[in-house]
Amino acid sequence: MKQFFLASLLGSSIALCTSAMAADVDLKALEAAARAEGAVNSVGMPDDWANWKGTWADLNKLYGLKHIDTDMSSAQEVAKFAAEKDNASADIGDVGAAFGPIAVAKGVTQPYKPTTWDQIPDWAKDKDGNWALAYTGTIAFIVNKKLLHGSEVPTKWADLKSGKYKVSIGDVSTAAQATNGVLAAALANGGNEKNVQPALLMFADIAKQGRLSLANPTIATMEKGEVEVGVVWDFNGLSYKAKMVNPDDYVVLIPSDGSVISGYTTIINKYAKHPNAAKLTREYIFSDAGQTNLARGNARPIRAEHLKLPDDVQAKLLSNDQYKNVTPIKDADAWEKTSKALPQLWQEEVIINMQ
Repeated sequence: MKQFFLASLLGSSIALCTSAMAADVDLKALEAAARAEGAVNSVGMPDDWANWKGTWADLNKLYGLKHIDTDMSSAQEVAKFAAEKDNASADIGDVGAAFGPIAVAKGVTQPYKPTTWDQIPDWAKDKDGNWALAYTGTIAFIVNKKLLHGSEVPTKWADLKSGKYKVSIGDVSTAAQATNGVLAAALANGGNEKNVQPALLMFADIAKQGRLSLANPTIATMEKGEVEVGVVWDFNGLSYKAKMVNPDDYVVLIPSDGSVISGYTTIINKYAKHPNAAKLTREYIFSDAGQTNLARGNARPIRAEHLKLPDDVQAKLLSNDQYKNVTPIKDADAWEKTSKALPQLWQEEVIINMQ
């Protein structure tokens, strides 16, 4: 992994301004400025999430950057940037996709476009460079092949309607994974961010059959055999499978009739004490080496289609063709309203039907 380096990028021209554009940054100058700062402090980027440990190790080895992280939620990260202002203790954070625009609206970010900017899909980045998804999460199924009660492995949402197994989606009132699972099912059945009724009807029918499980799909519940088919983020499913005693008993797949893709974005603190180190960190995260690091942590890199990952790393991910029918959230405002109403709708239209 360490053999990957930014040398191939060092010929690019870049300027050290807060509105640095991908086409005009001098990476040698950025590296020198970052080395002079000597450190980068993060929030919400702990060692054991998406293999950030590998990224911090590389940044220290290559550029001499010392690092500390304070783990916290996306909302807490944005609030911290806003509260501390010029007394900033954090330079960069990693937040859920919905919080990128929120951070911009609160005026706590500064832009930086990495040199691989053009390989980031438009839906996954802010046009001004304030945020860009480094890795994605797509709603997937994790299936215990030993607990299907004679049914075939479900490969699409439609299969869930007639299977003999129980379906676990988790707590729709609290978990983003579960609410996005409902949206994914809605999209596959003709719904959208404003209309999740097709998904509610599908899960209500499953509940009437006595096959809707309230077990949250986690390592613990899977090890106990409480999850037969779980609805999870792909990176969670892949991580869970890898940690099982008998991983071959499980399959993780993207439903072929449609799913929703989201992800996580770095935000650089407007008030960062180490702004150049933060920009170099983002540059590295979007480089081939940085994207490979994320893949080592079971996170699908945003530049996956432009990378030739080592065979052992590619084996940790699902194949690119599984993602051909995934859809990003197109109407964020509508989805925010729907997701707030979803817990009550779920209770009234789905849970009430449980046997």
